Amino acid sequence: MQDIRNIAIIAHVDHGKTTIVDRMIYQARQAREQEKLGELILDNNDLERERGITILAKNVSVVYKGVKINVIDTPGHSDFGGEVERVLNMADGVILLVDAFEGCMPQTRFVLQKAIEMGKKPVLVINKVDKQNCRPDEVQEEVFDLMFSLGATEDQLDFRTIYGSAKQGWMSYDWKQPTEDITALLDTILEEIPAPEVVEGTPQMLISSLEYSPYVGRIAVGRVTRGTLQAGMNITLCKRYDIMQKQKIKELMIFDGLGKSKVDSVQCGDICAVVGVEGFEIGDTVADFENPEALPPIEVDEPTMSMLFCINNSPFFGKEGKFVTSRHLKERLEKELEKNLALRVKPGPNADSFVVYGRGVLHLSVLIETMRREGFELQVGQPKVLDKMIGGQRCEPIENLTIDLPEEFVGRAIEMVTRRKGALIQMEGRGDRTHLEFDIPSRGLMGLRSNLLTATQGEAVVAHRLKGYEPYKGDIERRTNGSLVSLETGVSVAYSMDKLQDRGRFFIEPGVDIYEGQVVGEHTRERDLNINICKTKKLTNMRASGSDDKVMLPPPIVFSLEEALEYIQEDELVEVTPKSMRLRKIILNEIERKRKSSDINC
Repeated sequence: MQDIRNIAIIAHVDHGKTTIVDRMIYQARQAREQEKLGELILDNNDLERERGITILAKNVSVVYKGVKINVIDTPGHSDFGGEVERVLNMADGVILLVDAFEGCMPQTRFVLQKAIEMGKKPVLVINKVDKQNCRPDEVQEEVFDLMFSLGATEDQLDFRTIYGSAKQGWMSYDWKQPTEDITALLDTILEEIPAPEVVEGTPQMLISSLEYSPYVGRIAVGRVTRGTLQAGMNITLCKRYDIMQKQKIKELMIFDGLGKSKVDSVQCGDICAVVGVEGFEIGDTVADFENPEALPPIEVDEPTMSMLFCINNSPFFGKEGKFVTSRHLKERLEKELEKNLALRVKPGPNADSFVVYGRGVLHLSVLIETMRREGFELQVGQPKVLDKMIGGQRCEPIENLTIDLPEEFVGRAIEMVTRRKGALIQMEGRGDRTHLEFDIPSRGLMGLRSNLLTATQGEAVVAHRLKGYEPYKGDIERRTNGSLVSLETGVSVAYSMDKLQDRGRFFIEPGVDIYEGQVVGEHTRERDLNINICKTKKLTNMRASGSDDKVMLPPPIVFSLEEALEYIQEDELVEVTPKSMRLRKIILNEIERKRKSSDINC
């Protein structure tokens, strides 16, 4: 029997979780050549690298002093909270990784609370002690107080603390004495994290995660909680509602470094991937063929937001993308459902559209951005929050929002959040910064982050997590300004744009191809305004001083994908192609738009 340790890493976004796992792999392999490359191995998806966040939980294993350590990387962002609870089911202990300056953040608290409830033993790692004005000792006290308030047992409160800098590649028991490597962390894992209990009997494995391979389809990932699994053995798949299916394991794989290796059998306590099980869901149990016993199933987070996805039918469709038909879109969304658990897809109002349900704007925008990079052209509508009827009352998702910001911006931030039906729960000073905590409806978060960053000169640190459902809080005032809508298809001209500067701010530059019905700017007033910015100056042979002055235009407003989704109104769409992103009206023709609005008003 091999000695095993199963650990999950809990950390807030950008506190260095992925970097530390990379260091563990380097040290266990002693691969100095790879260290010179300085590449992050785990966040291997372009989007993960650009945003610095982990989106998909990955499994990695390292062997240190003859002990196999299975490391499970958890997503730090609450929009991917559905991945977190399942991951903790596979672990015996957790590494709580916190920033030496920022301390414990709200999303860390969310995962830590789950880990403590499940009775997992923590090891505290205070990272980034090389930062200026870091406060490792205060942070250690904060974590102790937090764990005490979350109801940790005496054994859990008696945790070991390790300090270091994952980026510089060292860990130590004293932050003032840097070492050469991360031996201190690896030794502590072996000493503090308990080995999994070996339970004899008929085999049992709870499917906690899944992977997808284009060659063999869906692969079930989980931890063997009892007995031994063998390749080629017959098993029973225990599904919800007492459904039992007789199946056969084709192949077994264990995690070996960054990859997987095939094995004949997997012992109790190890994490493995099972090939050949058909039609399973997260929370199903792989059990004995003759006497199946199901484990309690895991609940997956419900979606809180929906968005309309449809094919690109603008005048510029097919110019930049490879995949433009509804068949391509349908196949891609079905493929995403295989591995993205918090996602749901239903047919939309038209034949070429789909309603996609997800955990938040970030969760859905990551999917849109991934599809765009793969060569898809699509259009997406305004995100809508999903309400529930509970006890005959309309309820909506409420989020716990925390904002850390400099003291001088506190009044502005509180005003912005309370206008969106947020309620201030807590306010405390932390050095020269202030920590604010609110309860706010999910709808109120749309567009809030970008507005807060503007109002605080980029200083605010904003984080939120789903708290639960509460009675509907009433209407929130939305964007009040109307849109500037193009009347013609053509090329935008600086001369026309200059003449219309007093009507609003533009989203495009001169010399850009535009089409009729495209939203080219924001109006200064409430209603939409149709404008022609393709009009050129009429040339005559008369000249006058001052009439040919150089046109000076302010730079256009450029939206990120999330900002565009949060900005659009109900009658608008975001057109996303591999090279560009445009805002447009659903009905492009001005006369048809007027006819439609008069029909509604009637």
